[in-house]
Amino acid sequence: MNAPAIDAPIDRRGFLKFSALASGGLVLGFYLKGNGASAAEVVNASAGATAFAPNAFIRIAANGTVTLMSKQPEIGQGIKTSLPMIIAEELDVNWKDVVVQQADLNPALYGSQSAGGSTSTPNNYDNFHKLGATAHAMLIEAAAQTWSVPATECTTVGGAVHHTSGKTLNYGALVAKAATLPVPASAPLKDPKTYKLLGTRISGVDNPKVVTGQPLFGIDTKVPGMLYAVYEKCPVFGGKAVSANLDQVKALPGVKDAFIIEGTSNTAGLSPGVAIIADSTWAAISARKQLKVVWDEGKFGNDSWDAYVTKAKELSAQPGQQMVHKEGDADAALAGAAKTITADYSYPFISHLSMEPQNCTAHFKDGKLEIWAPTQNPSSGLPAIAQSLGIKPSDITLHLIRSGGGFGRRLTPDFVFEAAAIAQKVPAPVKLTWTREDDLRHDQFRPGGFHFLKGGIDAKGKIVGWKNHFVTFGTMRPGRDGTGSSVQPGSGGALQKDQFPAMFLGNYLAEQSVIECNVPMGPWRAPGNNVFSFVMQGFIDELAHAAGRDPLEVRLELLSQKLGGDYNADRMLGVVKLVAEKAGWNPKKFPKGQGQGIAFHFSHRGYIAMVAEVTVSKEGQLKVDRVVAACDVGAQIVNLSGAENQVQGSVIDGIGTMMYQELNIEHGRIVQSNLHEYPMIRIPDAPPKIEVHFLKTTYPTTGLGEPALPPVAPTIANAIFAACGKRVRQFPISRTDLRWS
Repeated sequence: MNAPAIDAPIDRRGFLKFSALASGGLVLGFYLKGNGASAAEVVNASAGATAFAPNAFIRIAANGTVTLMSKQPEIGQGIKTSLPMIIAEELDVNWKDVVVQQADLNPALYGSQSAGGSTSTPNNYDNFHKLGATAHAMLIEAAAQTWSVPATECTTVGGAVHHTSGKTLNYGALVAKAATLPVPASAPLKDPKTYKLLGTRISGVDNPKVVTGQPLFGIDTKVPGMLYAVYEKCPVFGGKAVSANLDQVKALPGVKDAFIIEGTSNTAGLSPGVAIIADSTWAAISARKQLKVVWDEGKFGNDSWDAYVTKAKELSAQPGQQMVHKEGDADAALAGAAKTITADYSYPFISHLSMEPQNCTAHFKDGKLEIWAPTQNPSSGLPAIAQSLGIKPSDITLHLIRSGGGFGRRLTPDFVFEAAAIAQKVPAPVKLTWTREDDLRHDQFRPGGFHFLKGGIDAKGKIVGWKNHFVTFGTMRPGRDGTGSSVQPGSGGALQKDQFPAMFLGNYLAEQSVIECNVPMGPWRAPGNNVFSFVMQGFIDELAHAAGRDPLEVRLELLSQKLGGDYNADRMLGVVKLVAEKAGWNPKKFPKGQGQGIAFHFSHRGYIAMVAEVTVSKEGQLKVDRVVAACDVGAQIVNLSGAENQVQGSVIDGIGTMMYQELNIEHGRIVQSNLHEYPMIRIPDAPPKIEVHFLKTTYPTTGLGEPALPPVAPTIANAIFAACGKRVRQFPISRTDLRWS
């Protein structure tokens, strides 16, 4: 997923302190992108102004309650719990005394507010430690001055300051004094060895509402006087409405209005379509069934997946359109190899299909727009929305609402564009709700792709040459200077220059060609890596078996011959050895029909290795029995419960994706319509054992939402081969006959 800009470090001028005098509390916060005001200027400007309280990161009430603001979007990755845990650790408060609130969009105060690329933790980890430590130091100083003792004689435990004499004051009793103190230029951080909260298992702050079905998500949003909308788009990507039976639709029960929206683009802005406004979602959806639209389908109305497959094969016989990476002479190495292996790998377009379909509530009134959106990237698109509505970006207020899943889908704000455009034409707040069919057929899809591979091994079984011609999909885009145009790969569809094993083989060639299409493509959990790992780790396994060698041995050998780049081979060696140990790696111990596979992958700053054990019946039925994961995401696991959840969720997500998910394209449109045609993983398919092990290293702490997903598919595919001798080279697995005798 596209990573947001790294937040600037906190300095003294970037630290905001003001007193909430009316509530008798201390409010602390910081500008990640400071406005240049001194602490004193901010204090004077905001003294007594309790309305500023929601914009602060820390609020301590006179009763000792600590309120922490969560600035990042919560999409199920647990960041609403884990980031406040960092502040609470340095502040030295009991977690039971902490209240976490979701912050609205306010980049001027909070800095970057997006959830993508597993960046929320690494981009905020150090800053949040400093924030908590600074508040902690000010509370200690307040107690020291109250008692007329040196601050060095004071310590804290569970939200209270203790003096060596036995005196104690809780934080609530100190907030008035602390609010008058200058902000220290620096504050000592805790020794990680003394952490009481970080590294423990903490339940998600929203869990009680989630499990009891209380209003929490975007689709639960209710605003007084609200109307409801649905939006019909052309089934062919890029098509637009010519006419519709609007008068007939407007006459239907509950319908308030219906109109055509011209739109701008189906991939980067507002898709053309027909909006129906009603007094309930049911009335709007019911009226939509009576809607008849004449569409201009554009030039992509004859596209199909079968045609893409044919085109990819044609391109594979030609030199690649783009050189991705070259080391040595792959052709010569392959020509001189003792044995060569060729393999074609492929995977289809798939949808995100998050649990909660896309939705957005918007209210346009008096030249201002208010939005309630479950979005991963709230700032994205706001300037364009403002321009289209003829208002300033500052006239838009956006409330961040919890998302029922994201996986990169909600980085693209197309549903927000639609709600804003509809709201401008409706004299009331309006909630736009996509149906499951909308969500499946108008997604920002993970690109499909084709890899045409050839590898060589020498007489000793060592890999000596590697070629990959990758064929992906792209759309026509203008040049950066506004002139000319070219077909550019969709998000996650470009092969990286340093994609393993690029920097680990002396004779390596990777090329790329692009098929033009108009399918909207966007980031899908661990973009690119989610399929490249399947291809690269699968082909490495093929070469290992062709050489008659242990797949683990071949991987360790590859990792020991690094040629360059930023890839930390030592970190990967660490998790590969750890997972082999924890899983009891011994593929020879399994009888026919059972097998053990191994794979690893680096993405989003995380190094992950996995071992899977599977059973394949003679009838070709697959059962994943066990998955063991070893993870290196740096020096500190913030919330152990959340971290384990992310890895376990990645395993289940990865299995479901490779087993079932596939979208077909005919006549320029998605064929599948709902879950009966696009099945998701069910409980019986999930492995009964998922073991997660973390290898702590001295490297910076990073996120886990994405790096644990890529190794899942190749690990299981490699285990399938070990079990029954059938090589999985395409998704979904149903396209491969796993029957054996």
